[in-house]
Amino acid sequence: MYKGKKILGLIPARGGSKGIPRKNTVNLCGRPLIAYSIEAGRESKYIDYLMVSTDDELIASISRKYGAEVPFLRPKELASDTAKTIDAVLHAIYALRERKMVFDCVILLQPTQPLRTTEDIDASVELFFEKGCRALVSVSEVDDHPILTRSIENGQLKPLLDTSSTCRRQDMPKYYKINGCIYINSVDDLGKDTSFNDNCIPYIMEKSHSVDIDEMDDLNTAERYLQLNKLENS
Repeated sequence: MYKGKKILGLIPARGGSKGIPRKNTVNLCGRPLIAYSIEAGRESKYIDYLMVSTDDELIASISRKYGAEVPFLRPKELASDTAKTIDAVLHAIYALRERKMVFDCVILLQPTQPLRTTEDIDASVELFFEKGCRALVSVSEVDDHPILTRSIENGQLKPLLDTSSTCRRQDMPKYYKINGCIYINSVDDLGKDTSFNDNCIPYIMEKSHSVDIDEMDDLNTAERYLQLNKLENS
């Protein structure tokens, strides 16, 4: 709870995945991928109830083992390749409400971002309330600057931005990407048309906390960061 408001921590984890089979349960440095998001959420001083929304019994079992609540399974139709995250979120909120569990805001923690920290979670909650409970999303600075990005039209390069690229890299304005680690919304503001990636308040995260697990190379990158962090804290 923060400033008298009850906070739901929600981890959406469906059983299917394309890039890495059963991605949410894949091993990362000796633990299932989803365990990292559960542990970061459990240690938050603001999350009142941390649950996993899944259609998969194995994910549910692993989630409970690591301390998350799985009070019900998500319907299969809300866990398909075409299902929207907002539909899974609304299902969880309504199902909890039927159990007399009502929350003021929800913090969405995708399990494919294992390096976000509890400190990131709590700082983002504080920023969310500081900004008047306006929808928040975590971002990280882009590696490839859009000033140098081009499309090809009719065989010719076309700049993405309508601005000169003849400046020193250190003088280029900073740009950020949605990194998928943290989304916070007021429950009353959620609806079928809600797009979490369009949340307007940025919480800036370090690039090293923003690894998104989509392919095997991403797992290797996350493993290197985890090992480096272990060495620095030993």
